[in-house]
Amino acid sequence: MGLFDWLTNRAKPLSQMTRSELRRQELLLQKERDRLLTRVTDLAKRKQEIFERGSREKTPEVRKALASQFELHTTEQLLLSRQLNIRTKECLTVGRLRMLRESAERAAATGSRLGLIGEKDLLALEKLIENDAVTSEMYQQRLDDMLAVGGEPAQELTAAGRQVLDIWEKVDTGLIKNAEEAFDEADRRVRDLHKAAE
Repeated sequence: MGLFDWLTNRAKPLSQMTRSELRRQELLLQKERDRLLTRVTDLAKRKQEIFERGSREKTPEVRKALASQFELHTTEQLLLSRQLNIRTKECLTVGRLRMLRESAERAAATGSRLGLIGEKDLLALEKLIENDAVTSEMYQQRLDDMLAVGGEPAQELTAAGRQVLDIWEKVDTGLIKNAEEAFDEADRRVRDLHKAAE
């Protein structure tokens, strides 16, 4: 069931939920997202094991069977990755709406109309969620723009987070071959940035 179906077919639409109901839904979505992430990670490990086994195997029939199994796991991983992308965007949506609800409750004392979400906004969000070409980062930016969450802090990566991504990229490209060396370098860079900030 897509977010729009869930929004419109439930007894209480997402836009009318209280802050605590939104938090409960957010936790459920996070749990589902974490489950999908674990499955994708497990599939990646199994694919690695199959590939290593195939590289050691010399029998053509066994290699064909392993190649078929590798392909099957890749297909499953791609399908789960799509679901993971959707759950991540749904989780972002519910989280942002919860933050808007909190802001609206604080603003209610001053008579502000902050945080009101219309049906048109929900339709636009549904289209973004279902579009596989829209990554969670792009979705987060569009969601923030659409919901005008200018006062909320952005959840983009800090300089330290970008350093960790840089190390992973170097591992992926083979510039750093040892996993322990990569971890030590990432840890050192993050610590250096924290020391510089103090």
